Amino acid sequence: MDALIELKDVAKGFKSADGSLRSVLEDVDFTLAKGEIVALLGQSGSGKSTLLRIMAGLIPADAGDVRYRGQPLFGPAQGIAMVFQSFALFPWLTVQQNVELGLEAAGIGAAERTRRAEAAIELIGLAGFEGALPRELSGGMRQRVGLARALVMQPAVLLMDEAFSALDVLTGERLRNEILELWDGGQMPTQAMLVVSHNIEEAVLMADRVLIFASNPGRVRAELPITLQRPRRADSAEVRLLIDEVYRLMTSAAPEAGAVEEAPRPHLSDRLPEAEVGRMESLLELLAEEPFKGRADLPQLAEESELTDEDLLPLADALHRLGLAQLSGGDLLMTPLGHRYVEGSHEFRREIFGQQLLEHVPLATFIRHSLEQEDDGELKEEPFLKLLQESMEAAEAERVLRVAIEWARYGEVFEYDYHTGLIHLPESGED
Repeated sequence: MDALIELKDVAKGFKSADGSLRSVLEDVDFTLAKGEIVALLGQSGSGKSTLLRIMAGLIPADAGDVRYRGQPLFGPAQGIAMVFQSFALFPWLTVQQNVELGLEAAGIGAAERTRRAEAAIELIGLAGFEGALPRELSGGMRQRVGLARALVMQPAVLLMDEAFSALDVLTGERLRNEILELWDGGQMPTQAMLVVSHNIEEAVLMADRVLIFASNPGRVRAELPITLQRPRRADSAEVRLLIDEVYRLMTSAAPEAGAVEEAPRPHLSDRLPEAEVGRMESLLELLAEEPFKGRADLPQLAEESELTDEDLLPLADALHRLGLAQLSGGDLLMTPLGHRYVEGSHEFRREIFGQQLLEHVPLATFIRHSLEQEDDGELKEEPFLKLLQESMEAAEAERVLRVAIEWARYGEVFEYDYHTGLIHLPESGED
C-alpha cells in the first residue's frame, strides 16, 4: 500500500472554560493510500473537522504520529489541499483572482498562475466566468471556485469537509458526479481524497472505504470497504444493501448485527441530539402507520419522511434515548410505550415525555433537583452552562442546554424565561 497520509495514536484536546482539558480525539489510527477515496461519517461534534485540519497541517496534534509521504507533518504541506463547507471566497476578488490566491502565496509567477488557474477553472466547468465576482455566481458555481482553488495547487491529497452540504440536493449531486467523472477519468491531479460527510448515500456512491467515527472522544469505530465499480446507481440493490449496513454501523453500539442495542448509560454531560419535540412526534407517528407498523428500515424511513441523514439520525437517537423507540441493526422499532404515546392525548404525551426525560436524561434531572432545593424554585442558567463547559466547548454547551430546556418545557419538568435567562419550576397547576 502506497500511503500518503498516516495517523497513529493521534489525540487532540482543547481547554474548557474552567481551564481543564477536553479530549476531542483519542487513539486515532488511519491511513489514506494512493488511488483511494475514503468517506468519514460521524455525528456532529465528533471531531471529524478537527481531524481534517490536523491532516491538512492547519493545527497540530497533541499526541501521536502524523505523517505525509512517510515524513512527519509540521504545518501545511504543499501536497495537501482542503475544500470547506462554506465557500470561503473573497467577495471583492474575481473567480480568476480567487483561484490564483494559493499560487500567488507560493511565489509562482503571474504567467504561470494565469495558465494554471485557467486550466483549473476549465476543468471544473467554469470557463467563461473568470472575471465574475462571487456575488454573481450561484451556490454551486461558488463551490466550484473553491474546488478549483484547491485543485490548482495540484495536490496529491484533497480533503473535503462537507463540501456539498451547503448546496441544494440536485446541485450537490451534479457536482459530486462531475468530480467522480474527473477522478475516474484520471483528469484530476489528486491521488487520494478524504470526504467528510453527513450523507450516507453520498459516502457509499463515492468511497472505496467508509469510516464510522465515534464521539466523546472522536476515534475510528468501524470501517466498511466498498468494492463496487463506479459509477454506482443509488437505486441498485448492491448500493441499498451497503447503505443499510452503514446505517447499522452508525446506530449500533456494538458490532454484532441483529441484536437490539441497549442505550448507553446516560451521563450529565451527554451531548443531547438536535431533535425538536414536534419532529420527534411526527417521526413516531409515521413509524406507527403503514407500511411500517412500528418497525422501519432507516433508509426507507428517510425516504418516506423526506428527512436527510443529518436530520433523521438525531431524531432516531432522541426517541431511543427516551425509550419511545429502539435502534436495532439499522432499523427503528417502536417500544410499547411508544405505541401508547402515539395513541395518547396531548396531555398524556406531555406527561409521558416528562417522566421519560427525568428517567433517561441526567441533565434534566439534575436541573430539576437543583430547582427544588431553591426556596423560589429558580436559578440562572450560567451554573449549568459552566458545568457543561467542563466537557465541551461553549457553543456546544449552549446547544445542549437549549435542547434540554426545550424538552423539559414540553414535558413540564421546568420552565425557562428567555428575557431573564432564569430556569424555574413550572407554575402551580402546571406541574
